[in-house]
Amino acid sequence: MSTKKPVVDQTLIRDLATILNETDLTEIEIEQDDLRIRVSRAGTPVAAQAYAAPASAAPAAAPAASEPAAKPASSGNAVPSPMVGTAYMAPSPGARPFIEVGQTVSEGQTLLIIEAMKTMNQIPSPRSGKITEILVADGSPVEYGEPLVMIE
Repeated sequence: MSTKKPVVDQTLIRDLATILNETDLTEIEIEQDDLRIRVSRAGTPVAAQAYAAPASAAPAAAPAASEPAAKPASSGNAVPSPMVGTAYMAPSPGARPFIEVGQTVSEGQTLLIIEAMKTMNQIPSPRSGKITEILVADGSPVEYGEPLVMIE
């Protein structure tokens, strides 16, 4: 059994860094096969990390956001964004939203979609409960760790 290291495409890293600069994002991450590349900005310099992802690993925890959460008092009920992207409340424009305030959801039920790098990622409910507040607007950009929905 060989332990072949994944080949890191430096052009891809440069392209990701360019996207960071052009969009004013603080971090961008992609995953292909067993290679995960995260490019993040700490101040002005842009840093890049590449590492092999275990086959069944959950996404790696990122550093805490530099801005405080909008609702720190009730953050235990918040569902944080697992990635940077654009939040969509419905499966398609004009369709009924996945959730509404006052609705009861079950664990694993889709709350919303986050589009990241042209990929639509369904965000499942981490627990069952009642939606008390939706903290993001349809089509709005979201950051990693940003509270999306409050569930009691």
